[in-house]
Amino acid sequence: MSDSFVLDVTRIREEAQRKMEAGPVTGSYGLDEERVIAILNDVIATEVVCWLRYTRHAISAIGIDRAQVSAEFTEHAAAEMQHAIRAAERVSQLGGDPDFDPATLVQRAHTDYTTPASDDLKAMLENNLLAERIVISTYQEIIRWLGDHDPTTRRLMESILEEEEEHADDIIDLLGT
Repeated sequence: MSDSFVLDVTRIREEAQRKMEAGPVTGSYGLDEERVIAILNDVIATEVVCWLRYTRHAISAIGIDRAQVSAEFTEHAAAEMQHAIRAAERVSQLGGDPDFDPATLVQRAHTDYTTPASDDLKAMLENNLLAERIVISTYQEIIRWLGDHDPTTRRLMESILEEEEEHADDIIDLLGT
């Protein structure tokens, strides 16, 4: 059984020339780029909401372990904003408009912008751990859906997922559980 790989470079060159305006989206893309853009815009909303929550918690945290927890929240907030920017750059590459509209962020986000009734560190940690767990699950589903159809977006999401898992692990360490 011989499965020979044959690459039709002439056909690929001709198609690339005909569809120059499509940028990185080629005929072999495999997904509806509008759907991918919509999903990535929801990822942007999720990451911005997480950035906002972590930033608020870093500023308002009080208690004996405030310095350590606040530093961790600040670090996580910076990572969340970078995730949003990376997703926005991919939206732009796919020909879409990154959606940072403050009026719709909360509705599009996978997590809530919830904060504990008090500035209790444990409650903040638990709130952020819950958000990380939601993000981990939703991003895993997105990655499975992307499969081999869009390896660039899949790798982006896998990279973000890896950092989200690290955030959850950091929070577990801080909770001492």
